[in-house]
This record gives sequence, structure tokens and C-alpha cells, in this order.
Amino acid sequence: MAVLDRLRGAWNAFRHNDQEIVGYNPNIGPSYGTRPDRIRFNYYNERSVVTAIYTRMSIDIAGVALRHVQVDTNNRYTGDVRSSLNNALTLEPNLDQGPRAFRQDIAMTLFDSGAAVIVPVDTNLNPITNERFDIFTLRVGKVVAWYPKHVRVSLYNDARGELQEITLEKRYVAIVENPLYAVMNEQNSTLQRLLRKLTLLDTVDEQSSSGKLDIIIQLPYVIKSEARKQQAEQRREDIEFQLKGSKYGIAYTDATEKITQLNRPAENNLLKQVEYLTTLLYNQLGLTESIMNGTADEAAMLNYYNRSIEPIVSAIVEAMQRSFLGPVGTIAGERIQYFRDPFRLVPLSQIAEIADKFSRNEITSPNEIRSIIGLPPSADPKADELRNSNMPNPQPAQEVASS
Repeated sequence: MAVLDRLRGAWNAFRHNDQEIVGYNPNIGPSYGTRPDRIRFNYYNERSVVTAIYTRMSIDIAGVALRHVQVDTNNRYTGDVRSSLNNALTLEPNLDQGPRAFRQDIAMTLFDSGAAVIVPVDTNLNPITNERFDIFTLRVGKVVAWYPKHVRVSLYNDARGELQEITLEKRYVAIVENPLYAVMNEQNSTLQRLLRKLTLLDTVDEQSSSGKLDIIIQLPYVIKSEARKQQAEQRREDIEFQLKGSKYGIAYTDATEKITQLNRPAENNLLKQVEYLTTLLYNQLGLTESIMNGTADEAAMLNYYNRSIEPIVSAIVEAMQRSFLGPVGTIAGERIQYFRDPFRLVPLSQIAEIADKFSRNEITSPNEIRSIIGLPPSADPKADELRNSNMPNPQPAQEVASS
């Protein structure tokens, strides 16, 4: 680019006024201190240890990539489809989220509400009158009301900058129900019971730390007449005044008066019940403490992915397949599939052995192994060939015929 062209087209965000930045539109919509499209947990979920479980599982689900792919007659993966739907799944689902944040939003909504609705917001054709349409943007919403053939969804409208309730047909929106609904979202499920116990435990803690003394004063006379009651009330107020006005909270009483303190910690089994329900919930979700703190071995992580992550990801993929591709796309060999890096949990000490076995059995080429390690591909043509490097290179058929 020439110097004059570069200076003529130069632009700096700080040197231009607000009117030019927003495209000559002074009204750019409402503003918020936090992201308005961010998922907000229910009150009890937000205040408990359950939030850590939701976050851990949603991060692991977000690590599984979703792609719009093409398969052959045997349902074998042949390549990605260059479509607007694949662009939404792998590059930009909407204006505010990337692909990973979008997948995590699906999981968080699924855990918190029991069902998540993936809505195609921008399409090339009207989905009400067309069975097949191209999808440009996707959003995740919560179900507000269920109808026989429709669903009312609370969805973030990025054009207006606020949450909005709209009614959509079930046919063209992907409704994902939590496969672990009976464990996490059912009214008397293990997780809901744990939340109620945690609420009770918080209530007991607040009461024990409220600052009340909870004492009983035994006066040296019988309180039956109205005059004696007024005298006892005056004595109680005197002790309260002494404790409140004293620097160290000290009060004096008569030698004939007896004070009994009641704010000793009450014995209850709430903590034991919380620990029991937490362990039970971990077992039912396929979680362990080592998974939560990041010290789990390969076997524990494999069990966790197979029992907990895979059913949820499969439910998301099947809902998208049914609604976004439908029978027409399925017959044409189009699928929405998930892909997880199988080498993510493999330690570096085992990568060399795995690479040798994959190369000798002609499963992967050297360049594919290099991409897994993080090295750039080699320019050698042999690096893209599927062959065993330990065996001699067979002669071409033309050379064998000539000899």
C-alpha cells in the first residue's frame, strides 16, 4: 500500500468522535454494568456449591467441538460442510459469543432450568413456511411456557439489548432436555434436596452469628402481678443498656439474680446430611473430588466423559440434527457431530509411543501427528503418506512390470 493511500484510509478509535464510531446513530441502545445476555442462575443455585459443579461440567462440555459435516453411505465422516450453520457452530454463533461460550451457555442453561432452547435467530428463509433454511446466528433461551406445538422462550434480543419473550414452533428450534433431569432438576431429586439442606444450614449459621445473647434472667421474686412484670421489664432494659453502653460488653447483676445463657451451638445432623447428599450427587453425576480439583487420572476422566459429558453432548447434537437439518439434510448425508481431542488427557511421555503405533499401522500420517503435538507440517511429501516407515518402500507397479 502506498504511503498516501495508507494515510488517506487511516483510522484510529481514539481520534474519532462517538458519532462516527457508532455509524452516525446517536442512540446506540441501553447500557448495562454487566453483560445482559449472560445466564443468571436461580437464587438457590447461585448461593450454593452446586454452582461449582455446573461450572465444571459446562466447561468440559464446551471443550467438545460441534461441526456441520458430511458423511458417506456408511455414516463415516468425510469432511466439513461449508455452510452458514457450520460457520455459526465453529466461528461466530452470534454477536456476543464465540463457539466455546455458546456451548457453555447451552450447558449452563440446561443444568439450571432442565431444558435449553437453541433458537435460529437469523435465517435466509422463513422457517415457518420452509422446511430447509440456512442459519446465520444462534441464541440460547430458557423455556417460559410449553404448548402442544409451540414453546415460549425468554431470549436475548441483541438488536434491542434486552431479554424478550417470544413464541416459536417446536419444529425449527432445538429443544434440549437435560439427560440428568431426574438427578438435577426433579423436585425431589438429589440435587434439589441438597439445595434445601444447604439453605437450612445457612439459616442456622445466620441465627448463630446474629449477635443475639439469648439469655434468661431469673429474678428473686415471683412475676405474677402487673407491677412485678413492669419491674422485670425494667430490669431487662437495664441489663441491655449496660451491655450496649459498655466497651467490653460487661454488665452487673444482683447476687440473688441468676442468668442462664442459651446461645450454645445446638447439635444437629445437617452437616452430616449435606456431606452425604454431596457424595451421593457426585456418584450419580459421575464426579469425584479428584475431577473437581483437577488431579483425576486418565481412567477416572474417561469414566466421567462417558457417563456424564457424552449423554449431554449427544442430546444437544440430536436436537440440532432434528431441527436444523431435518429429514432433507439427513437424507443428503449431512450431520451435526461432536469431536473431542482424544490426546488431550494423554501425558507427553506416551505421545511418542502412540505416534509410533499409529504410524506403523498406517492410521495417521506424520504431519497429522505433528499437528497434534503442535508442530508445523513438514514440506516432505512422505510426511502426508499413510505408510509404515520401518518397512521398505514397495516398488511401483510400472517398475515391477518393466523388470
